[in-house]
Amino acid sequence: MGTITSRKRKDNSTAYTAQIRINRDGKTVYQESQTFDRKQVAQAWIKRRETELAEPGGIERANRKGVTVKKMIEQYLEEYEKIRPLGKTKNATLNAIKDTWLGELDDSALTSQKLVEFAQWRMSKEGGGVQAQTVGNDLSHLGAVLSVARPAWGYEVDPLAMPDARKVLRKLGMVSKSKERNRRPTPEELDKLMKHFFEMQVRRPGSIHMPKIIAFAIFSTRRQEEITRIRWDDLDCARQAVLVRDMKNPGQKIGNNVWCHVPDEAWAILHTMPRVADVIFPYNAKSVSASFTRACLFLGINDLHFHDLRHDGVSRLFEIGWDIPRVSSVSGHRDWNSLRRYTHLKGSGDCYKGLEWMKRLVVI
Repeated sequence: MGTITSRKRKDNSTAYTAQIRINRDGKTVYQESQTFDRKQVAQAWIKRRETELAEPGGIERANRKGVTVKKMIEQYLEEYEKIRPLGKTKNATLNAIKDTWLGELDDSALTSQKLVEFAQWRMSKEGGGVQAQTVGNDLSHLGAVLSVARPAWGYEVDPLAMPDARKVLRKLGMVSKSKERNRRPTPEELDKLMKHFFEMQVRRPGSIHMPKIIAFAIFSTRRQEEITRIRWDDLDCARQAVLVRDMKNPGQKIGNNVWCHVPDEAWAILHTMPRVADVIFPYNAKSVSASFTRACLFLGINDLHFHDLRHDGVSRLFEIGWDIPRVSSVSGHRDWNSLRRYTHLKGSGDCYKGLEWMKRLVVI
């Protein structure tokens, strides 16, 4: 049973301290106290808490120390990175979230209201002033952590907190899907890039051969990480195909190895590379991306990403008359909806036919 004791404060008001102590086998297994201004409120609190503690597992839950969102994210990053390495965007997003005020909340305190408050804070100037698409990505990555925190680790996470928060935020227009890019390099932009990187090859012969990387990315439609993972052993010369290891896929990344056809232009570029390592393009994917970004900045080419070369390559295949099954045999897409977002047609015919830099690449 709970007890209530009273004491006079300095301002002559009365404070009522309600205390609950539960003993089992002569030992105190749980105790808790709260102070109130009115005795009736203290009595009501004792009655409510005793009812909650009498429920199965009530004392165990009350004794349990909370786990912060930061701790949950760190555990997720540590355990799941071993099973299936996470993408750099998801990893960076989760690390950023755990270092915000949301990361300090205990698992049981993470409500839909707090998630809505976090989204509003992220869109404010103090929280970074991000757009609705970024908020959507933040909650999507955090949702992956919360989805396993309760069933896998037994943390007190409200399973409805995230779904309820997303419903509210959708109605407020504060979460949305990422906008689809339709950016493709122009022939003039590619000429600038190729001229820049060919000159760099003359000055620094040991640097990343960006002209070949860029051209191969376009004609093969491969991502930068995929390009730098291709091994000589992954080639099937009889089928003119390459085994793309760990191809990006929403449901599976690690172990998603797919055989893809290599178009003639990409096949020719690939065989100009010297056999100096097990991989055909012995470069770091991040270094490739950084080199491309620096060049675009230097040349005044705005809003062009390395991944846009894949968009361009897939669109080019449609422009030269390839059908969906044939294009997907190159790109590795499994369905039309995924393939559709990469197709931004500029007309018909091969816009790269007879280009001077293409001739230089094949003979080098």
